Amino acid sequence: MFNNSSKILFLLTLMSGTLITISSTSWLSAWMGLEINLLSFIPLMNDSSNLMSTETSLKYFLTQAIASSIFLAAVLISMLKINLMNFQLIYYPNMLITTALLIKSGTAPFHFWFPSIMEGLNWTNSIILMTWQKIAPLILVSYIFISNLMYFVIIISTITGAIGGLNQTSLRKLMAFSSINHLSWMLAAMMHSSSTFIMYFIFYSFLSITVIFLLNSFKIFHFNQLFTSFSSYSPLKFSFFINLLSLGGLPPFLGFLPKWIVIQNLTNINQMSLMLVLILFSMVTLYFYLRICYSAFMIGNSEFNWNLIMFQNNKFLNKMILMSFISTMGLSFISLIYFFI
Repeated sequence: MFNNSSKILFLLTLMSGTLITISSTSWLSAWMGLEINLLSFIPLMNDSSNLMSTETSLKYFLTQAIASSIFLAAVLISMLKINLMNFQLIYYPNMLITTALLIKSGTAPFHFWFPSIMEGLNWTNSIILMTWQKIAPLILVSYIFISNLMYFVIIISTITGAIGGLNQTSLRKLMAFSSINHLSWMLAAMMHSSSTFIMYFIFYSFLSITVIFLLNSFKIFHFNQLFTSFSSYSPLKFSFFINLLSLGGLPPFLGFLPKWIVIQNLTNINQMSLMLVLILFSMVTLYFYLRICYSAFMIGNSEFNWNLIMFQNNKFLNKMILMSFISTMGLSFISLIYFFI
């Protein structure tokens, strides 16, 4: 993708659209940034080697165009209400703006487009959709955070993300439902502060990139490919599943740290019932991560000694082991730093 000069241009405009949105001082300029971001991502989605890319691009464009139309209409209604000095109905345009932004980010119950579009993308575009494309909508949501609506959205998102990933054989759809579940934790982090949300998003992005980096390197897209892909070298398989469990938030891995902080913050603001729902359905997501690990380790485990030569002195393997070390020992190091500070 990065060997094509036009793709690099669209990637730069994609990033600039997001930066325009999060640094804007008005809703109209934020809308312009969202549109620049949308029109830059669609050419990146086109891939001549993928037959589903055209259909996926059209689905993404229609969904985002509908959300942008709702967003613009709500902004205009909100401005009209302010100009007429009638503040009684200003709450409803804010709900429409939030709904449009939730559609753009793929949050349940507006997630209908997200898994199907993920299925039609390669891993590089998938990680952009799962991380960078969520920054602008979620930052705008934090500006007009509506507690009552968000409480409902958080519960629906964590249930959808947990239940939807149970019977998936496609790893792209599984990562999509995992992303929906993590979105519920990000919105719950917003209930305390924006800095907590940013911290959670950084950890989520790092762990998602680490997992997808390995899946993209071996061109793994489906569950049954895991049985034989890493069988030639156990440390590589072990490092991958450590990162997978860390993404699920299993202690004592690094992915548990942001969830731990969110749980503590929800406790401080007396959101016990919401915290309980998040923890319970986080256990369900851990179940389908463990299902992958157990199946690939125990059921499909086979060793071939003559294939070990290809992994010797491999820089890729060293990078993967380093990322796994960060995922495994990150929580311990951060805890020690916090203790001594």
